[in-house]
Amino acid sequence: MTRMLASVTGVDEAEIALSGGVDIVDLKDPKAGALGAVSTQTIRRTISFIAGRAPVSAVCGDLPMEPETIRGKAEEIAATGVDYVKIGFFPSENVSACAAALEPLAARTKLIAVLFADLAPDFELLPMLAKHRFHGAMVDTAIKANGRLLDHLPPERIPGFINRAKSLGLIVGLSGSLETPDIPRLLPFAPDFLGFRGALCGNSGRVASISAEAVAQIRELVPEESRAGGPSSVDYRLLAARGYSPGTDPTLGTDKIFVRDFVLPVQIGAYSFEHGHTQKVRFDVTADVLQVTDHPEDMRHVFSYDIIMDGIRTIVARGHVQLSEALAEQVATYILENPRVVRVTVRVEKLELGPGGVGVEIERKRQTAGR
Repeated sequence: MTRMLASVTGVDEAEIALSGGVDIVDLKDPKAGALGAVSTQTIRRTISFIAGRAPVSAVCGDLPMEPETIRGKAEEIAATGVDYVKIGFFPSENVSACAAALEPLAARTKLIAVLFADLAPDFELLPMLAKHRFHGAMVDTAIKANGRLLDHLPPERIPGFINRAKSLGLIVGLSGSLETPDIPRLLPFAPDFLGFRGALCGNSGRVASISAEAVAQIRELVPEESRAGGPSSVDYRLLAARGYSPGTDPTLGTDKIFVRDFVLPVQIGAYSFEHGHTQKVRFDVTADVLQVTDHPEDMRHVFSYDIIMDGIRTIVARGHVQLSEALAEQVATYILENPRVVRVTVRVEKLELGPGGVGVEIERKRQTAGR
C-alpha cells in the first residue's frame, strides 16, 4: 500500500494534514530550499501536537556533502524524537564518506536518503545505503522551478529504482513537485510513499500554506489504509489505481480511452537480423473503462491515457521481445490490472520490415465475475 506524505511547516499545517488523513507528516521549510529545515523547536512542538497519531519525518536542510556537518545535523534532528530523518545526497565525491559517517545513527534512527532526479542521480548508490543501514531512499527534485519528477525521471526508469531499492530492504518514496495527474501514473509502480508539498497549496505555490481542500483531493487519489478500529474514509468509487476495486455503478456504462499512433523504438523480433538494435513499432490501444460518475471534474473521476503510454514505455524498456504477440499480451495484461478496465484492444505494428506495416491486434477482457 502506498502511503501519502505531506510536507508541512509546523503545528498549524500539521493540523490540516492530520484532519485530511495523511499517513506521514513531514516537516520542511519550503522557503529555505528543496530540503529546507525547520527549527528543532518547531519539530518538538509538532511532535507533541501530533502525539503519535501519525509518523513524523523531518529534513536536515540543503547541506554541503561534508561527513561531519551532515552527521551533526542528522544527530540534532534525530534527538527531537522524529520517526524518520531525511538527508539530501547531492552529487559529490564525499557521498560514500557521508553515508559511512551516518551508520552509527542509522543503527538507532530510521534514515531516509534523498536523491535528486534533476541532478543525474546515481542509483548504484543504493547498495551502499543498505550497507550503512539506511532505512530507505527516495527521489525528489532539487530545483523546483525546473519541472516535476517525471520531467527528469521517465516512467520507464522508475521500476528499476523501486525494485532495486526494495530488493535491498529499503523503503522507497517518490516526490518532486508532484501534481494530481502524476498520482495514477506512479501508483502502479508501488512506491512505499508519495510525497507532496506544492500540490497541497492549491494554485498558490509551494511556499504558501497548505489547504484542506487540496489535501482532501490528494488523499482521495492515494488509496488510504484502513485505520485500526475503523474503516477507511476514502470513497473507493473514485479510485483509478491498480489493485483497488472502484465499486463502480455498472449502469453508468463505459468510456473508451485510446492511444493512437504511439511510435517507439523497440528491441523486437525472432530473426537474427532483428537482434542487437531497435526498430520502430506503432501501438494503438483502446481501453473500455467503467465510469465512476456522469459529471467528471478532476483526476479522481477519469482513467488517464498516460497510464497506457507509461505501461508501454515500461514494458519496452525491459529489453528484447521475440514476438509482436508477446508484446501485445504484455501491454494488455498491464492495462487490465487496473480494475476499472473491462476490455482492451492492443495493436502492435512493426514499421520497418517492408513497404507496409505488419503486426498483430488482440482483444482481451476482464475475466473476474462482477467486473
